Amino acid sequence: MSKSLRRIVTGHNSAGQAVIQSDGVPERIRKLSGPGPTFFEVWNTRETPARIDRSGGEPVEEGIQLLPPKNGTRIRVLDFPPEPQGAAAIDAATALRHFAEIGAASVSTGASGNARHPHMHRTQSIDYGIILEGEITLIVDEGETVVRAGDIVIQRGTNHSWANRSGRNCRVAFILIDGQFVDGLR
Repeated sequence: MSKSLRRIVTGHNSAGQAVIQSDGVPERIRKLSGPGPTFFEVWNTRETPARIDRSGGEPVEEGIQLLPPKNGTRIRVLDFPPEPQGAAAIDAATALRHFAEIGAASVSTGASGNARHPHMHRTQSIDYGIILEGEITLIVDEGETVVRAGDIVIQRGTNHSWANRSGRNCRVAFILIDGQFVDGLR
């Protein structure tokens, strides 16, 4: 069971003084089907530089979207439950459905015949993953490593997956920044 997450948003009053605009749980929280993670959508921006106004809120978004907005950013926290026995053997169609739930079927690469994990995927973004609690295994095309609380992963548009083999929850904060492949990496 995922524990709660608190989001504090600041803004400005009519005199330009800093105020606490909101303080509570994120407005969008969603548990994916099956043994999937719980998404706590914290905030997103739609442009760079980001718009800073007096009291505007988070740009409206429907559902959960894996990718950051074009020219924007996204911060979310994910709770990864322990991966059940045999999870690495799910079929490609099931893995693809999980990505479709978060608007990202096109990033799934787990259906390829040589994928190291069914949830392998690749996004055109820079993702900072900060492990807040627990541990999780980062799987890439050639290798894997266990990351633990306090570790930070910088994902640079690489094909990867996450597997929680620890037997307990793992909580990760992700900051996603829209990117663009160069040097023939598309």
